[in-house]
Amino acid sequence: MHTEQLSWTEASGWVSSGGMAGAADLVLYFGKRTALANGARYNELRARFPNAHLLGCSTGGQIRNRDIIDDEIAAVALKFNGTTLKLACAPADGGARSRSCGEGIGRALAGNGLAGIFILSDGLNINGSELVAGIAASVGAQVPLSGGLAGDDANFESTLVGGDCAPRKNLVAAVGFYGNAVRFSHGSAGGWDEFGPHRRITRSEGNILFELDGKPALDIYKKYLAEEAAGLPGTALLFPLRIRDPRYADYQMVRTVLAVDHAKGSMTFAGDMPQGWAAQFMHGNFTRLAAGAADAARQAVATIGERDGVAIMVSCIGRRLLMGRRTIDEVNAASSVLGADMPRLGFYSYGEITPTGAAGASQLQNQTMTVTTISEIAA
Repeated sequence: MHTEQLSWTEASGWVSSGGMAGAADLVLYFGKRTALANGARYNELRARFPNAHLLGCSTGGQIRNRDIIDDEIAAVALKFNGTTLKLACAPADGGARSRSCGEGIGRALAGNGLAGIFILSDGLNINGSELVAGIAASVGAQVPLSGGLAGDDANFESTLVGGDCAPRKNLVAAVGFYGNAVRFSHGSAGGWDEFGPHRRITRSEGNILFELDGKPALDIYKKYLAEEAAGLPGTALLFPLRIRDPRYADYQMVRTVLAVDHAKGSMTFAGDMPQGWAAQFMHGNFTRLAAGAADAARQAVATIGERDGVAIMVSCIGRRLLMGRRTIDEVNAASSVLGADMPRLGFYSYGEITPTGAAGASQLQNQTMTVTTISEIAA
């Protein structure tokens, strides 16, 4: 497996680490919505890598090695020795159809030798947990799924995804990796602290939350946010919810807000908010968030030998908004574990997709740093 890192700026155009002369099988790219919207950068990558699958999205900031960059597009080109690829796309038609969207992508990618799937999804017009469940239902729970929901800084206006096409709204794209040579390894960790009373989700529909403890959820959030409530939905990222299945104490996840409806008093989250589940507010601690990023990297490298290939880091926009200038601490913490020899690329998202827990079931997460390594073993 060979890698070539690239970056683009308005002043310099595309700059490359060199090495493949366009002979790539897959190019992953991440950039600001305004930099991707006109399709020119996609066309340039297509001309540079005519035979590669091109998969990318808009973000809340890009990660390139030890840097967080806003005014560049970050990309990596991958050339495999013994791995074949297939790309599938489907429209993101809203939360109610997210599972069928995932099932369609899963059916398109299902096949002998499927070793893993990397997914990029519209970040606003989707129920991420239902999307993941739909893909898993079609390909089997044993196939690892990773990736994330596209971002739009803290604007929550529009997100873009491109899968062998110029980035556009309302799209889900995924690439499947096939064969015995490719290796995936994953890690995910948070670092948030719980606070306040334990609550219960008393009214919800899919990923839309109406009530906590019988009271309008939006009113409760406004109480905690105080003067920052005017900045909703972005400021709600400072107080994510940890939700738990009351039947299984260890089955828990973190959810963050994508949109609010002031008239209905409701909040739309990135993934399901099951009625009857327990919920508790969380807040961040800079040191613990950085330590969580390092833990995610340790999980990802624990099962690989030589640290070749590429590491894809997907972190939540909520972590960046909270940490501010100290966000670089989490990137440095993860990078120190991964090592300087492994190219590192990633983005700040509206939701992270990764296998989690002892069973390794793939799920949508929020407010985590996730690390996926992709490499090949020698033939």
